[in-house]
Order: sequence, then C-alpha cells, then structure tokens
Amino acid sequence: MGKLVQQFMKFGVVGVIAFVIDYGLMVALTELAGVNYLISATISFTVSVVFNYLASMRYVFTHKQGLSRRREFVIFVVLSVIGLGVNDLLMWLGSSVLGVSYLIVKIVATAIVMVYNFVTRKIFLDGDTGAVLE
Repeated sequence: MGKLVQQFMKFGVVGVIAFVIDYGLMVALTELAGVNYLISATISFTVSVVFNYLASMRYVFTHKQGLSRRREFVIFVVLSVIGLGVNDLLMWLGSSVLGVSYLIVKIVATAIVMVYNFVTRKIFLDGDTGAVLE
C-alpha cells in the first residue's frame, strides 16, 4: 500500500505542474487573448496532456511489458480525451448552467479528472500493477 501512496504522490506532483500549465494557459487565452472559455479550456487541457504524458510515463508509471510506446501513447491520449470530455462537461455545467465562475469550476473539474486519470492510467498503462492487486 505504501508503494501505491508513493506513486500517487508522484502523480500529484506531476499533476500540480500540469494543472499550472492548464490553468495558466486557460486564463491567459481567455483573459488576455479573448478566447471563449470552453475553447481555451480545451486548448490548455491538450497542452497539459502532452506534458503529463511525458512526465507521467517517465516518473510515475512503469512501462508495461509488451506494450509499444506508440500503443501506450494512443491509450494515454484516449484516456485523456475521455478526461477532456468530463472536464468540458463539468466546465459547461458549472459555468453555463449553474452560473459559477469558470475559474472556480476549473478547480473542481480538475480534481475530479485527476482521480479518473490516476485510476485509469494505473489500470491500463502501469507495468507495476501489483500495488493495485495487493
């Protein structure tokens, strides 16, 4: 269990950096460039996914035997696109439907998507699945 907690902590560090990239770019695009918040949230999320893939597969997860890097990346992107869908749905519901500031909604959406990301990446991409099965 300690190994899983340690892995989640590393995931958290990578996630915080990815969040800063995601949130900062979203705010810059929306506030400085006048881009619609849903479009800027999508762009910023995509940029943070690329960083997240590189950092997660290097520092958090162990490469799964028999899984090519190409397939690994495709799975990572598919899982991330699903996460993007959840992110954008929550952004739309929170901001457009409930009238909450997109700045606050983004924080809640990020927390939810972070849990989804860790669990799905652990299941589908991590070569060290022993911590989950113990």
